[in-house]
Amino acid sequence: MNKKFLATTLALALSIGAMAQDKNAIKFSAPINKESAFKHLSILASDEYEGRETGKKGAWMAAEYIKKQFQSFGLVGPVKGSSDPFFQPVGISSKTVSGAALTVASQSKENLKDFYIMPQTVPAAGFNVTAASVIFAGYGLNKEGFNEYAGIDVAGKVVMIFATGDPTAKAPATTTGRRGQSSVGSQQAKIKYLLDNKAAGVLVINQNADNISAAMKSFLSNGSTGLKKANAAVNTAQLPVVTIGTAVANQILAAANTNLDEIKKKITETLKPASVVINVPVSFSAKLEETDLKADNVLGFLEGADPKLKNEVLVITGHYDHIGLVNDPNATDKVNNGADDDGSGTTGVIMLAEAFAKAKKAGKGPKRSILFMTVVGEEKGLWGSDWYSEHPIFPLENTIANLNIDMIGRGDDSRPGDNNFVYIIGSNMLSDDLDRISKKANSDYVNIVLDEKYNNRTDPNRFYYRSDHYNFAKHGIPVIFYFNGVHKDYHQPGDEVSKIDFPMLTKRAQLVYYTAWELANAAQRPVVNKNEDGSLKTK
Repeated sequence: MNKKFLATTLALALSIGAMAQDKNAIKFSAPINKESAFKHLSILASDEYEGRETGKKGAWMAAEYIKKQFQSFGLVGPVKGSSDPFFQPVGISSKTVSGAALTVASQSKENLKDFYIMPQTVPAAGFNVTAASVIFAGYGLNKEGFNEYAGIDVAGKVVMIFATGDPTAKAPATTTGRRGQSSVGSQQAKIKYLLDNKAAGVLVINQNADNISAAMKSFLSNGSTGLKKANAAVNTAQLPVVTIGTAVANQILAAANTNLDEIKKKITETLKPASVVINVPVSFSAKLEETDLKADNVLGFLEGADPKLKNEVLVITGHYDHIGLVNDPNATDKVNNGADDDGSGTTGVIMLAEAFAKAKKAGKGPKRSILFMTVVGEEKGLWGSDWYSEHPIFPLENTIANLNIDMIGRGDDSRPGDNNFVYIIGSNMLSDDLDRISKKANSDYVNIVLDEKYNNRTDPNRFYYRSDHYNFAKHGIPVIFYFNGVHKDYHQPGDEVSKIDFPMLTKRAQLVYYTAWELANAAQRPVVNKNEDGSLKTK
């Protein structure tokens, strides 16, 4: 090949490549560096922050640290009506059972030894149930050919059943059907039948109540935590449920001259119901104590420079919570520091916020507005992002996209020795525009391997549904989830700062930054041209 022609062609290619880059984008990316990443992450993932568990001291400390960073950059707190405009309070409460009592034939039983009561089964007003007899209904099944309630009116009565099982099933009974729907053999379905037929209460026989684990006792003592809206939905109509062990169940069955072993054998061998009314008096009661927990999303707002486009908002998220302290008195390392999950993503959001804030101070800020938001409660069930999506500070219809960073500081055990990559998930689920912009930003500035291994709805890991971006996607907002995969220290005390690959954390954060720069300055927002997920709440 002609050397002069080759040189000219190469120079032209380099020139085109350079023209694709925005010099301001490169200039203001400086705050996204490994030294800054180490500084922030060393604080957020320190033992002092106690694993940043939602509703506890460490998470409050992390929220305060992030807020101070946003303030120092010159971001604005956009939350109106809050005691602190940088904090969006998330409606989370803890519910515990008090006054749990069970009496059988005038004999008081011991809570957390003979029986237990789950907070989810106690209505807000509590319950106090007394009955002169108990209906034993075996496995609590009411299907064709095997109806254990045939000829029995359960309204206003106490019913005793086995927690799970179906003696007529040809294969082991499943607990859930497709998409989580209850099968007839599940405890959920059995309780629903009794609730629908207005039973007064149910005694559920479960061998787990014979030897209640330390973890279960801790859970029952410390309470069930959840979003208030979820709790309210559950508590609208409930059936008092007491889980009993075999000793209590056998005491009740003795009044009918039988026991668990005999009754199970009889039902299995005959494949016929053995329901019976047992004349033994029972009573059970419980109260519900609810305590609001302090839990906040941390929001820093950067207003766009364009008079019209500033009404459109790009949201950049990462969750700052983790799983807290190790629940094992014998553990040598008692703190789940969550350096990668998701101290790395939180660090990325902080660095991006500083970079864009410096651009604005220099008069080169983005045309669109950007909301930098670190959310709480992801580890509990995507609570913070769920709360924001239902109580948005900026209208969802004005939200052009969500870039979510959750674990960008390590590698994937399935890719040993190859860390120059990031998994991108969701980029083309709703918008081909977003996918194109993301990949162009990568080729123009970063040149990292974009692995789309998990970028589908059929991934058995369900990563598309498991981080905070999904609470935007379900509303029809285009999303990208940046992720380095799982490793042996996932949700373990070994997820430490010392194991973070800071050059790669920085490179992945730079990819998010350049993608955000393109989105915030593009002439048009990404067009939503797909809706393949039936659960989407389209705008």
